[in-house]
Amino acid sequence: MSVNKVILIGNLGRDVELRHTPGGTPVAKFSIATNEAWKDKNGQKQEHTEWHNIVAWGKLAEFCSTYLTKGRQVYVEGTLRTRTYDDEKGNRRYFTEIRAQVLQPLGPKPSGEVAPGEPPDFQPENEDDIPF
Repeated sequence: MSVNKVILIGNLGRDVELRHTPGGTPVAKFSIATNEAWKDKNGQKQEHTEWHNIVAWGKLAEFCSTYLTKGRQVYVEGTLRTRTYDDEKGNRRYFTEIRAQVLQPLGPKPSGEVAPGEPPDFQPENEDDIPF
């Protein structure tokens, strides 16, 4: 048995980028930042921001492009995926991302507006809605 589960709460670093595969499946990509704060051995406050690349497919991708904007806080559940590619110099590169499965916008929109009828979260109706 194995488990590949990621749970994050963070803020979008940029607006969602929505594209479609050649077959027409929507794919959304965006990044979120999570922050960690602590005091070092001298009592000085230290902070670290970690950036996470998120990808969503199908109806979840469309949801993201409709309801998420830069600065918005969001809850994301998904799995880790690492892809490889060769750069222009022929070097093998690795890219790790979270494939979102459940997503929920948190708090008000960054502008303070509340979208009328905004759904509280999105989960696919069944696993057949997820194209992977």
